[in-house]
Formats: sequence, structure tokens, C-alpha cells
Amino acid sequence: MAETRTRKRKMGERRGVSPKTVPNWPAIKPKPNLQITRLKAIDLFTVPNFFTSAESKAFVKVAESIGFVHQGSQGPAKGEAYRDNDRISVNDPVLADAIWESGLNQLFSDVKIRGKVAVGLNPNIRFYRYKVGQRFGRHIDESVDIGEGKRTHYTLLIYLSGGTPKGKNDLKSPKDSSFDPLVGGETVFYGLRNVVVAEVTPTEGMALLHIHGDKCMLHEARNVTRGIKYIFRSDVTFA
Repeated sequence: MAETRTRKRKMGERRGVSPKTVPNWPAIKPKPNLQITRLKAIDLFTVPNFFTSAESKAFVKVAESIGFVHQGSQGPAKGEAYRDNDRISVNDPVLADAIWESGLNQLFSDVKIRGKVAVGLNPNIRFYRYKVGQRFGRHIDESVDIGEGKRTHYTLLIYLSGGTPKGKNDLKSPKDSSFDPLVGGETVFYGLRNVVVAEVTPTEGMALLHIHGDKCMLHEARNVTRGIKYIFRSDVTFA
């Protein structure tokens, strides 16, 4: 499949919805002992348990209360990756700072890109929802200038659903008590000749970080075959 880049946009935004009032986000607990798992590439790693189960479920509940808007694309023929999901976009520097200071800042304390250091998260926060049959085709994430000398260089994805539920209560969504456990929706990264470099299965509360811009690997979000995949999305900024 030919490589397809998403179109550049201010602050990483596309279509979406921004609430008129500040949502009542859950409090984020400090995570002093975060561990990372590198995935066959130095600039690609996961962080298990970055959000607690309670935090993940609370974010889903707030996002559903705001309301998602469907997001599609014109497809590869128009220079866009195939995209079919639902989305929310909010600009919230306070939330971005809280998540950054909860432990991400420590993970990036020694990371430099072109002499720049990591300084925080992009305040443009996005939530994605993938229902059965929805996916995001192969694409590359662009690096974005967000002003004040700051530029994004890493994508941050936090899975708000996924993994194997431990009990009946874990299967409940904010709107549907018969919510199925998530199946499918893997994030897959490709190297040269479209060889799979890594395949990440969504796990509730796990963060996935990868470099983007001119060093970004081609990747996709596979089709969801059961349940609903929820994602928290931002970017690590450098200055």
C-alpha cells in the first residue's frame, strides 16, 4: 500500500467538536515508577498502566458526555489515508500539563531532538472512538509547529479500552451495560518493504509513544471486530 500522509493542520486539528465549557476531567494521579517497553525501534515504546482503570473509564465517560463527531477522509486517491472513526477535539493546557507532570516528563528527561528538549504536551487534546468495522489506514503523523517556539515530535496515544476484562463490571460502558470486550484495533507499524515492525494490542491505560515527522514510521489502526476502542491522543512538544 502506498504511503499516505495526513494533511498538515494548525495545532494538529481536523474536524471535531470543542465543548463550550471546560469538561470535568478526572484527577490524574502521579505515576512515579513508570516503566517503558521498547518495541524493536528506539523511538517506539509503550508505558503500561499510564492511566489507572478508573482514570481510563472516567475519561471515556466524560468524552461520551461531550459527544463524538464522525471523521472520515477522501481516501488515498485524494492524498489522504483511509479514515473512519469518531472524534472530539479540545484545547486544554491545564489537562495537558497535568498529564505531562504525572510522569511523562520523567520519561523524556534525557530525550533531545536537534538540540531541543521535551517541554510538555500539545494542549490540543483529541479523543478517538472506533466502533466495529472502523479503522484508520496506513499513514504518517506530521510534526506540527504550535507556536511559542514549540514543535511536536512524538505522538502520544493512551488506550482507554482494551485488554482482557477481569470481571463483569469491567464490561460496562457509560451507555451500554452489555458492552463487549475490545477485539481488534491493533496499532501496527511498518518498516522497509512494508515489513511489520511492531503490532500493539490495545490495553486499557497503556500509553504508546512514537516519533513522528520525517522519522515517523508508516502505521495504521486495524479494524475493530468487537467492542469499542477509545483513544486519548496528544503530542509531546519540544523547544
